[in-house]
Amino acid sequence: MSIKRKSSKKNKLRELDPFLEREQARYGTAAALPSREFILEVLDKQGVPISEAKLVELLGITSKESEFFHRRLAAMIRDGQIICNRKGDICVTDKLELVKGTVQGHSDGFGFLIPDDGSADLFLTPKEMHKVLHGDRIIVRVSGSTDRRGRRGCRVVRVLESANTQLVGRLYEEHGICFVVAEDKRINQDILVPKEHTLRAHAGQVVVVNIIRQPGPERYAQPIGHVVEILGDYAAPGMEIEIALRKFDLPYEFPEEVLAAKFPKKVLKKELAEREDIRHLPLVTIDSETAKDFDDAVYCCQEGKDFRLFVAIADVSHYVQHQDALDKEAFNRGNSVYFPRRVIPMLPEVLSNGLCSLNPQVDRLCMVCEMVWTAEGKLKEYRFYPAVMFSHARLTYTTVAKLLTQPKSKVAQELQEYMQLLPHVKLLHRLYKILYRARKKRGAIDVDTLETAMLFNNQGKIDKIYPVERNDAHRLIEECMLAANVCAADFLQKHQQPVLYRVHEGPTTEKLVALREFLKEFGLQLRGGDKPQAKNYARALDRIRKRPDAQLLQTVMLRSLSQALYNPDNIGHFGLAYDKYTHFTSPIRRYPDLLVHRAIKAALAGKQYEPGDWHEIGKHCSQTERRADEATREVESWLKCFYMQDKIGESFAGVITGVTAFGLFVTLDDIYVEGLVYISELPSDYFRHDPIKHILRGERSGISFRLGDNLRIKLVRVDLATRKIDFVLADNHTRRKRSSK
Repeated sequence: MSIKRKSSKKNKLRELDPFLEREQARYGTAAALPSREFILEVLDKQGVPISEAKLVELLGITSKESEFFHRRLAAMIRDGQIICNRKGDICVTDKLELVKGTVQGHSDGFGFLIPDDGSADLFLTPKEMHKVLHGDRIIVRVSGSTDRRGRRGCRVVRVLESANTQLVGRLYEEHGICFVVAEDKRINQDILVPKEHTLRAHAGQVVVVNIIRQPGPERYAQPIGHVVEILGDYAAPGMEIEIALRKFDLPYEFPEEVLAAKFPKKVLKKELAEREDIRHLPLVTIDSETAKDFDDAVYCCQEGKDFRLFVAIADVSHYVQHQDALDKEAFNRGNSVYFPRRVIPMLPEVLSNGLCSLNPQVDRLCMVCEMVWTAEGKLKEYRFYPAVMFSHARLTYTTVAKLLTQPKSKVAQELQEYMQLLPHVKLLHRLYKILYRARKKRGAIDVDTLETAMLFNNQGKIDKIYPVERNDAHRLIEECMLAANVCAADFLQKHQQPVLYRVHEGPTTEKLVALREFLKEFGLQLRGGDKPQAKNYARALDRIRKRPDAQLLQTVMLRSLSQALYNPDNIGHFGLAYDKYTHFTSPIRRYPDLLVHRAIKAALAGKQYEPGDWHEIGKHCSQTERRADEATREVESWLKCFYMQDKIGESFAGVITGVTAFGLFVTLDDIYVEGLVYISELPSDYFRHDPIKHILRGERSGISFRLGDNLRIKLVRVDLATRKIDFVLADNHTRRKRSSK
């Protein structure tokens, strides 16, 4: 009888759990455990650390529940909600003044903890970093020490989750001991590899290693791993891409279930049901010479003073269904990744270069945005619909530029096969000019950026780096895509369909103050008060466009703006001056565009598309986009370092493109390679860094170096492993002296 009374008392305590119904709905009435929140509340009320046995008694956990309850506690320890002290008693982490966060390693051996609560970063000494690896989730205790910048130090208490189970690096052997040095220089610890687990890889080769023992606070031994793949020699053609794929954890092989998916070789008649037939329209694709996946085709005709624009986009959503194997893999990848000479596609080639690609002279399924624009650049109407199309030609930017600019007689000789399309191309060009004028009137930011491309030799290394000139063909397609994207955002908003918007915020207060301080030095100002609009930026950029220091001023202005993201909360696109904007035009290579297509189809059918938590999907797609950018930058940096190896000792002209407390980043004219002049290589003086004015100034000499200054430098060092290029000043006359005001 006493046991029953005791059990009844415990059950009453369990009934006080405010999240009881949620747990019962998730696990069933019989299997429901106390919620995490209630466990923390019970622990908090005890006022002191208690044993697991005592907690089991308090919550009335039965013998059948004990294993599952223990797992819940283990999960709470892993997530940093509770921790066990040396006696084994359970403590609430927040009551111990401990901090949870993620480790951010530095190539010089130290690191930082990025706290989960958004508070200031904490400094991890090299000794503390020896217990963890970059990316690990850990709990720390704040210590009294600080780094040279005044950041508080901390000591590792527990590793909650190890981020690195596999990494790529180079194998070395010293005194009979084998170890792998990670390619990610934020991981400073060498991974010890027993000789019998090297797969007979040679010293210096690039390998993939599985980490079988992680470092941790309780032991100071180095991590141990086993080699699971030999990639080959470090300088082998394409090795830089193989390394980047693994370093940034990019999915590069399609799972068997994805490759097993069967598709017809061409569009089937039965697939044309309930689609509009626009195969008679002379739609064309306009892309670069190297493009293989054609997302979009365009056509324009004139109706009185108005222009009817058709933007046809590959109907990927017809072939990639929600939550099928293809969709899951596409979500995992998030986007295609474009390396020099190699593409890691979001979709298998049978779709990306085949059935979904709007190749010339074949039928293709598409989603169409049909718009009517006035001669003043105002949108009169638009509609979306699924269709079947037939691309009449695969044009390149170069071809279109020639059609638009060369005399008709010369074009007729060189581009005879495209002459019948010339009237349509010219009409597209007329509409582009109208839309571009509307963009300027709207106040969108128009930036002159320099893009470069690489010409490769037979060994897969850079032969030449050259600038890519944007012509009216590039801008024509850009305006057509912007128009369709804006219509997609408007359509979905009107139908109250949740979707991922492409959002871009304006400058923060801090960045705005810094920008205005910088512009004031040049006698310039940015209007708009506390909340300037894109048009204020656009007008300021127009005023400086013909100045000799225009590139400097433009660079600083653009750095004051944030990065564009994917988010279901529509806050508009600052740079483009749109109050709503989304991505509709590239579903072959961007997952958000595929979601937009599904959302439009659902809205057309009077339904709603719900793929899951839109915020989490937006975060994931933004993260995969950043991951792709980082990986491609890394590969390009490696290739440029390899290209510069045989030029050590040579002098070059360049421009300062970055000013930091430790030196100057200089980009070479004509070669477009960036390197660093360390502050120790500047004239003997104490140089002070002014981050607002982007300047280094000598205290004694008054010599200064500012963003945008021209320098003549000499190449002294190239390090392939760290992707670093070091310069020194080539002569004294390039050192410019400024007033100290």
